[in-house]
Amino acid sequence: MARPTSDQEVMERRVQRHESHVGSTYAAFIRHLSQSGGMEPELAECAAISVLSALERRILPKEARDLEAQLPRRLVEFLPPPDKRPARPHRFGREEFLQTVAEDLRKSPEEVETLVRAVFRAFQEQISEGEADDVASNLPPDLRSLWRLEQ
Repeated sequence: MARPTSDQEVMERRVQRHESHVGSTYAAFIRHLSQSGGMEPELAECAAISVLSALERRILPKEARDLEAQLPRRLVEFLPPPDKRPARPHRFGREEFLQTVAEDLRKSPEEVETLVRAVFRAFQEQISEGEADDVASNLPPDLRSLWRLEQ
């Protein structure tokens, strides 16, 4: 005869299932980015974190929270806590965005443009079209064309 499970055991199993789901969602995202962007998983992970961090510095904090809500939770956990982030967006365009990511990844801005495009594409495959439009509306035209994957 099976012994009854306690509320504590039930809660522990729920937490384990949740953590497993969070981990597998993140792993699937990184695997997809790695394959679609033609990069090693380690670079895909670093690129995703760097691009998200730079993007969130550029958009309004409320929009950043909305974006985060649709991305894998584990990815968002790499960012600074919300109370440690600037209250206002930092105004910069495509060139500074690419330079920021290039410095993070120790690559040239020319090298990272392809990575940024791959990350942006992967983000947009995770979020709603409405959210993608909201992010675009927070960007200057030169950076918006990169987000929209235009040449």
